[in-house]
Amino acid sequence: MDLNVTVIAGTLSAPPELRTFESGSKLARYLVTVRSTEPRKRVDVIPVVQWDPQDEEAIDDLERGDRVYVAATIQRRFWNAPDGRRSRLEIVAHQVELRKPEEEPESEVA
Repeated sequence: MDLNVTVIAGTLSAPPELRTFESGSKLARYLVTVRSTEPRKRVDVIPVVQWDPQDEEAIDDLERGDRVYVAATIQRRFWNAPDGRRSRLEIVAHQVELRKPEEEPESEVA
């Protein structure tokens, strides 16, 4: 069985960009910062694209530092460059949701 599913949870490194092409297609670009401590401490900034997002108004409300969930797939994109054929892996979002701030546990008063 083949499976191509990616889930990312992190914070936006910059406000999302929304581009409209001559064809009418729209592309939202996000930079999502993901911090991890295993197997070693590191910070990754992951570029994510979303074609023809359904809720453009929600994209306008997102800001740098907002926590988001991204449900996506990974795909390889190919293009011709002056030095030959090139390719890169892309995270292609199917859904991007604002994460609610994590609630802090209530402290007990004795």
